[in-house]
Amino acid sequence: MAVRQFVMQLGALPAPEVEAVFLRNGAQAITYRDAADAPVLEPAPGETPLWPETTITGLFGDDQDLAPLTADLLSSFGLGELPAHRVEILEDRAWEREWLQHFRPLRFGRRLLVVPGEVTAAEPGDVIVRLDPGLAFGTGTHPTTALALEWLEGLDLAGRRVLDFGCGSGILAIAALRLGARSACACDIDPQALAATRENARRNGVAERLAVAAHLEPAPESFDVVLANILADTLIAAAPVLTALLAEGGRLLLSGVLEAQSDEVARAYAGQVELEPPVVREGWARLTGRKPRRRDDGPVARVRNGR
Repeated sequence: MAVRQFVMQLGALPAPEVEAVFLRNGAQAITYRDAADAPVLEPAPGETPLWPETTITGLFGDDQDLAPLTADLLSSFGLGELPAHRVEILEDRAWEREWLQHFRPLRFGRRLLVVPGEVTAAEPGDVIVRLDPGLAFGTGTHPTTALALEWLEGLDLAGRRVLDFGCGSGILAIAALRLGARSACACDIDPQALAATRENARRNGVAERLAVAAHLEPAPESFDVVLANILADTLIAAAPVLTALLAEGGRLLLSGVLEAQSDEVARAYAGQVELEPPVVREGWARLTGRKPRRRDDGPVARVRNGR
């Protein structure tokens, strides 16, 4: 199937906010390019700056209407017209495999290593997650996923039950299982995400401990760790469900949040979870916290197995 890419000059627009608009309008992949041959040769430690003149490219299905994307960009940034941009039709290709040409092993924390399927390089003691996301979001290269994986690597997951809400490729749930979690559930409304998660679980030898689900419904089950790497609006809307799913004393991770949205997201969870100060990288924020132990938490929810 052919695909289209929407290419736009960033100009003075903030990259994380523009990226968020692309994602909520269905972008399957996003890349940045130097538009003026002005390489950044010596970034400061811990920084990954963009170029002085940068283009952002979003990859979309050939039949996707891009008018809502244009309208959203104009409205979100108060623009009368968009910066220079173009829409290109790209030749039919296995686009879900294109990332493998450039993807190299990524390390998170001391021992978690995310690698493409055929790469074997590792050090003694490394915990390896072999990943092929297909068309689902989540490789570890995006700051939101990287922040989540680094936090997860630092937890003691032995014997824990984990929920990955909005699982994408399943990377967080699978990493948790590889790091010692007893069981996990990966939940997503996107069939492509569920298919990618099942295949990645099989590839990593954790399929027997992973439930793959499309729906949540009331029932007496809770999770020791709840992970949600999705956009802020969804995190806010899902707050009652996610806090109900989280066991007393359980740990919560919220990612996919722009720094400017972190206070609004935190307010949605106030009173249910004791949140720590956000950790920010490249304009994206990670929120983590713990659910206090109480005598009566009311009804919780369980996941309906969608295998």
